[in-house]
Amino acid sequence: MHSILDTLWTGLPVLLAQLGVALALLGLGVGCYMAITPFHEARLAREGNVAAGIILMAALVALAIPLAVTLATSAFTLDVLLWGLVAVVFQLLAFLLTASLFRGLRGMIEAGNVAVACVVAGIQLAVALINAGAMAG
Repeated sequence: MHSILDTLWTGLPVLLAQLGVALALLGLGVGCYMAITPFHEARLAREGNVAAGIILMAALVALAIPLAVTLATSAFTLDVLLWGLVAVVFQLLAFLLTASLFRGLRGMIEAGNVAVACVVAGIQLAVALINAGAMAG
């Protein structure tokens, strides 16, 4: 029992540090994502726009997936920070590329076009899974 508690006290600070870094990166990623999108997902979702809610949910999950893999594969907090930044940048670039494929995306999301939101969400999540797989090696 003593060794279990020793392990807990040794590992808990590392866990908290890495979790804190990952959550900070998620917050940074979401903030950057909301700054580069041509619409205001949070406001639209609060107003009941399902399409905006889908897009925002997908962005959150798409940012979290590679961050989770970074946590699982990195031994050091600095690794989590550096590879997490790479993951966030890749996901933001993926959204910008996806948005460029859909002319008039802002109008479609603001109009509540759920079909387009699902396609954009699917692309974001697919890229996140590939990004995570590549980071896992």
